Amino acid sequence: MKSIIASQHQVAAAPAATAQLRPSVRWALASLSLSMLLSSLGTSIANVGLPTLAQAFHASFQQVQWVVLAYLLAITTLIVSVGRLGDLTGRRRLLLAGIFVFTAASMLCGVAPTLWLLIAARALQGLGAAIMMALTMAFVGETVPKAKAGSAMGLLGTMSAVGTALGPLLGGVLIAGLGWRALFLVNLPLGILTFVLAYRYLPIDHQGPQTGRARFDLSGTLVLALTLAAYALAMTMGRGSFGALNQALLLAAAFGVGLFVRVESRAAAPLIRLAMFREPGLCASLATNLLVATVMMATLVVGPFYLARALGLSAALVGLVLSIGPVISALSGLPSGRMVDRWGAPRVTLVGLIAMAAGSIALSVLPAMFGMAGYMAAIAVLTPGYQLFQAANNTAVMSDVPADQRGVISGLLTLSRNLGLLTGASAMGAVFAFASMTTDITTAQPEAVATGMQITFIVAAALIVLALAIAVGSRAPATHDARPGEVS
Repeated sequence: MKSIIASQHQVAAAPAATAQLRPSVRWALASLSLSMLLSSLGTSIANVGLPTLAQAFHASFQQVQWVVLAYLLAITTLIVSVGRLGDLTGRRRLLLAGIFVFTAASMLCGVAPTLWLLIAARALQGLGAAIMMALTMAFVGETVPKAKAGSAMGLLGTMSAVGTALGPLLGGVLIAGLGWRALFLVNLPLGILTFVLAYRYLPIDHQGPQTGRARFDLSGTLVLALTLAAYALAMTMGRGSFGALNQALLLAAAFGVGLFVRVESRAAAPLIRLAMFREPGLCASLATNLLVATVMMATLVVGPFYLARALGLSAALVGLVLSIGPVISALSGLPSGRMVDRWGAPRVTLVGLIAMAAGSIALSVLPAMFGMAGYMAAIAVLTPGYQLFQAANNTAVMSDVPADQRGVISGLLTLSRNLGLLTGASAMGAVFAFASMTTDITTAQPEAVATGMQITFIVAAALIVLALAIAVGSRAPATHDARPGEVS
């Protein structure tokens, strides 16, 4: 507890330190926002180019899908490790290196002569994106007064949503006008601008004596990376089926978790301090983050099939309806952050989860009653709830983190979200297929798809209720213990 109390004193001093940087805080936030935008854009922009890439390289879908998977795998497997590396070596210099790697890899993607070189360059781009994702939230505590941390987290959430929403639209325009290489070359001017702003305005690293003596945990890094890679591949390979290879990978991931715990318990300078997971607040935040991401992924997996198969909408109209969620998410990010600053993270977390539960229930009921209008109304409830939760949860976790642990904790937050997205794509897709009572959802009858939609979001609502119970339960002991003068 002494270390935690000391860390809170360090964080409390942050506003005074950042007040001297006030003229440059906005530019620092601009560099962090662009970092988040670029990494999110890199995730979504390549998907729209897969058919074109298959034609350009005379490759199958299974081959070209690695253009997307290589990027996601690099982020998922490395994000915690690079966050910890930033804690040890200096977050500013590592973020600058990440922006440079991302930008250089984007150029390599744009000039790649073969598919496999493109995939390798995408993995390198994913490394840069992992660094950018892991360290942007960690920098908020160093650049923004604590009273405005919620607004900063809301801004980062907005930029992430903008990047996700902009990817398919911008990608379609670039492919039609300039060809598939423009999907990656567009990152060059944005990457250079981000690098210049970060170099000019982010605070200089101050290496403490304890941090300087710490060693990087190579063994833990390798075990964690292989474990996460096994889980990610188990959730993504097979195009909807869960065969023997998926099961073997899942078993390997479970074995890897046990091995990682063993390695970390014996490491002199562990990648992740296992004692952190004794803090109920952190564990609850990571668990709820994973559950929420699982539910949000269900909207991306189930929504297109329901709109096309059950409601009979055209492809263009499906795309238009699906764009409503990201647009609302982008518009609600900043207001969500301001609500966190005004009401406090714990209260806004609960409000966000309640709104998400209501939105999930609405998705299981309203589309069957009102069709497309019911679907849009439910999304208009679910998505702001998600942004409220994200801004509040990220603020709550990052506000009281020791300075030498901000990178790894930020990485864990992003990792829990990514694992939720991977799990949602597989598990919620399986729930949808099972509830629709079909092995091939693309040929299912409209009534079956509608039933699958209803049951899937009943399950989603149950997951959000579980997240709400975890959030409430984790705060009950804290409320009891938080008496003046008491130190546990």
